[in-house]
Amino acid sequence: MSCSLSTHVLDTAAGRPAEGVTVELFVSGDGFQRCLASGVTDGDGRIGALAQDLAGGTYQLVFHPPSPFFTRVELQLELTEGHYHVPLLVSPYGCATYRGS
Repeated sequence: MSCSLSTHVLDTAAGRPAEGVTVELFVSGDGFQRCLASGVTDGDGRIGALAQDLAGGTYQLVFHPPSPFFTRVELQLELTEGHYHVPLLVSPYGCATYRGS
């Protein structure tokens, strides 16, 4: 079973992609948390291949968005086989996410 993950961040207050946002992918187990991958969004707000060849399991996707209120947004994901695209929509005082395609 193999998984891959991509993401993008949209600054909904500015109405454009959020460039320069750090995103990290962690896995936890046996009392530890390890960073498997990290990246910074490009001019289109995207990280096209944050992680590839992942085993199925539980992961934490952490965004550090350009918001004075939401300085860290962490999502816990349960991945099985296939590709996952998880966007973050962020404004100064609101954020939302969904499973994209």
